[in-house]
Amino acid sequence: MSRKTLLRLQRKRLFSAFLLLTIMLTTGVSNAQQQKLAKSPSAFSAKLVNIESATNEPFRFSLTLHNGTSVQQLYELKADLPAGWQASSHVDGSPVTSVSIEGGQSREISLEITATSNAPARKYIIPFKAVSTTQTLSLQLEAVVKGSYGTVLTTPSGRLSEEVTSGSHKDIQLEVRNTGTLPLKDLEITSQLPSGWEASFEPNKIEKLEGGKHVSVKVSLKVPDKTIAGDYGTTFNLSGNNANGQAALRIFVKTSLLSGWIGILVILIAIGAVYALIRKYGRR
Repeated sequence: MSRKTLLRLQRKRLFSAFLLLTIMLTTGVSNAQQQKLAKSPSAFSAKLVNIESATNEPFRFSLTLHNGTSVQQLYELKADLPAGWQASSHVDGSPVTSVSIEGGQSREISLEITATSNAPARKYIIPFKAVSTTQTLSLQLEAVVKGSYGTVLTTPSGRLSEEVTSGSHKDIQLEVRNTGTLPLKDLEITSQLPSGWEASFEPNKIEKLEGGKHVSVKVSLKVPDKTIAGDYGTTFNLSGNNANGQAALRIFVKTSLLSGWIGILVILIAIGAVYALIRKYGRR
């Protein structure tokens, strides 16, 4: 065998050995990665498992779902809710009912649960699951209903119309009702009125109103002089912590008797003046 042929054989052997070593190293790294993934088991966790809220405010949970396997998993999200309650899950701001996660990866899930408006105040256990073909991961969430908020702004009789004379003022009674079970704080009433009209309130602020209670507010409404007779719309708005309401009143403005007599007198004077001119210049 020639020397040149021998060198070619040695090169082939070296290349084959290098290729085999590379394959062995790659396989070893892959196995090590799989073993590492296997050491990090799948998990389902929440930043807070216990959240307190009113019935008209959602319970918002922040969850983390980890796929500890070496392969991709599709997890279906399921919540076991009390009758009438609703839940929605979001990933990256989009609503989802399931989430796909690569092996060894995690995803953040936002869960929003809404109670019924008449849910009794107490703690509710909400089982939440992530289910794939090979795994079922569970969480026990706690939604604590502390009560409800509710407000109504109206009049004591429910009547939403009044009469007022042009150039005068009118006292109107409004009623603020707390229709919820939780106290309301820092309540204030403002008004939207026709141009030139004015309104003041007594009291002008309600510091606290307990659930199921009501309070009366006197509105002093002032209508400017020379307001044209007719129907006008006024709106009163209630605002405060966890409270809002609105009452729209129809105000009928009528002219005063004095204004009416003055108008009649002006008409009579004008007729008299015309009659005098006719008599004076009609004879010529």
